[in-house]
Amino acid sequence: MTVPFLLAPMAELSHRPLRELIEGFSGPGSGCDEYFTEMISAGPLLGGGPFESWYMDAGPCPERVVYQLVGSDPEQIVRAALLLDSRECLGIDINMGCAAPAIRRTGAGVAWMASIDKAGSLIARVRQAVKKRLSVKLRIGFEDDFDYLLNFCRRLEGEGAELITLHPRTAGEKFKRSPRWDYVTALRRELHIPVAGNGDVASATDLLRRADGGPVMVGRAAVRCPWIFAEARSAQNFTDYHGFMQKEVDLEETALRFLELLIKYQPPEFYISRARRFFNYFCDNLKWAHYVKTLLNREETLGGIERALRGYFGEHPEERYRKT
Repeated sequence: MTVPFLLAPMAELSHRPLRELIEGFSGPGSGCDEYFTEMISAGPLLGGGPFESWYMDAGPCPERVVYQLVGSDPEQIVRAALLLDSRECLGIDINMGCAAPAIRRTGAGVAWMASIDKAGSLIARVRQAVKKRLSVKLRIGFEDDFDYLLNFCRRLEGEGAELITLHPRTAGEKFKRSPRWDYVTALRRELHIPVAGNGDVASATDLLRRADGGPVMVGRAAVRCPWIFAEARSAQNFTDYHGFMQKEVDLEETALRFLELLIKYQPPEFYISRARRFFNYFCDNLKWAHYVKTLLNREETLGGIERALRGYFGEHPEERYRKT
């Protein structure tokens, strides 16, 4: 049985242009199995915010897209989930893991992990409202307490959650602290539903190693290397693996393709913020990454970013191609 590969929900990154880019490397059915969207706030979604249609764009493969909802008001979350459930998608994911201070202060994200009863009640209500798959993304909690985490997850499972994704760090831990993947393994033993692991998957090799026991979610590495899913799947299936590993990725072409996709699938108000976020990771493929990031961050238009990219690769043609 093929272990699912998942794209993580990342603010200003997990949008249609990135999915289109990944699909260009992977092809249908050969790479990423599920695409989680960036967080969609329940309140603005229900209020008809001006940018909600772009957040809800599930192309190019809506049947593999999971809408992630964030919020603190149970009533709003249920109504928003019902709205998204009416669209073509794979499922609805409730964010109980975002530890950003601005999110926590509102009672959303990881704040839900403070109360097993409140979180369980929310999942029960959403489960009654929606027909598609219901999942939850969370962290260990506010303390390094596996027993609490297990009881929390058992409650969610009992209320109808069909998938749990664990980012195995506490609410207060940053990326410098290694994730506790042994907690992912332990949850997989204890629960009857799939448990996906998320955290510090930096390469196709890491992805395959983690996929030994269940679904794996990839975040920043999929922005840096949009071909990561195709590379891992080729290795896993032993289908044209040697051929793929000999393939050269044209970094300039990939970068310019991303700019084209931004223009095609995002509103102008999003162009610069999304471009800067993407190239903050993608440029790590380059020898002079910091220098290129500085160049691009000075630009205020996509045209300026394009000229800077073309200029860099023109001066450093040896940087253009990267073997997978």
